[in-house]
Amino acid sequence: MYPNPLKQKLRNGDLVLGSALPAFTPHLAGTILKNDIDFLWLDTEHQPYGVEKLDTIPVLARQRGVAPMIRVANNDPGLIKKAFDAGAVALMVPQVNTAEEAAAAVRSAKYPPLGDRGITPSWTSVASEDFNHVIKTANDETVIVLQIESVQAYENLDAIAAVDGIDVLFVGPMDLSASLGVITETSSRQVQEIMEDVPQRLAASGIVAGTTLMEVDDIQEKIRWGYRFLNVGNVVAYGNQVLKESLDALRANPGGAGS
Repeated sequence: MYPNPLKQKLRNGDLVLGSALPAFTPHLAGTILKNDIDFLWLDTEHQPYGVEKLDTIPVLARQRGVAPMIRVANNDPGLIKKAFDAGAVALMVPQVNTAEEAAAAVRSAKYPPLGDRGITPSWTSVASEDFNHVIKTANDETVIVLQIESVQAYENLDAIAAVDGIDVLFVGPMDLSASLGVITETSSRQVQEIMEDVPQRLAASGIVAGTTLMEVDDIQEKIRWGYRFLNVGNVVAYGNQVLKESLDALRANPGGAGS
C-alpha cells in the first residue's frame, strides 16, 4: 500500500489512467476501484463538501493499489495539508496561473526541507502504516498536479514548468474555454490548439501533461499529442449514457427485433 507506485509510473513515462468518484461513498468507490485504474480523482473543489467527507476512502484506494488524488478547492496551505493527512498520494491544485503560485503549492505539499507542510498524517493509523516511516519518506511518494486553466497560465507555462517539484501540469478544458471567451466549447479551435501545444512545450521538462475527457476517441487523440496522465470520465456519466441508449432502444422496439 505504501508507497503507492504512481510517482514511479510517471517517471517511467507510463500511460496513467484514472477516473473520478462522483459521490463520496465507499461502496461506489469500491466498485470503481475494481477497474484497474491508476488513480481515483476525489474532487473537493466543485463537490459540495470538503475533505472530511472522504473519511477512509483514500485509505481504501491505497489498499487496492490505486492512488487517491484529491483536488483541493484552492491553493490554500491548510486545505493541502488536510488532503495529504487524509491519505492523498496525489494533490491537485486548480487555477494555478503563475510560477509564484506553483511554488507556493509545492511548498505547502512537501515536508521540510523541501517545503513547510505541518506534520501529522492521520491516515497512517487507519491503514496501520508506520507513522515515522511515512513522514520521513512522504516527499518521495507525493505527486503534485497543478491545473493550467487560463490564458494567463498558458502564457506563463514555461515559467511554471521551471518550478521544482511539479509532477503533472493538467489542462482543464472547461475553465480554459471560459478564459478564451468560448465558454463550454471545449472542442473549439482555440482550446484544442493550446491543448496540442502544452505537451510539446513540456517535453524537455520532465513534467507530465494531463487532462480529463469522456470520449475514447478524444482521449486517444490526446495520447497521440503526448498526454500521459488522463482522467477517463466517471461512472455516473458513462452509466447515464448507457441507460439513455437502453431506454431509447426499448421505447423504439419494446419486444425486440421480432416483435
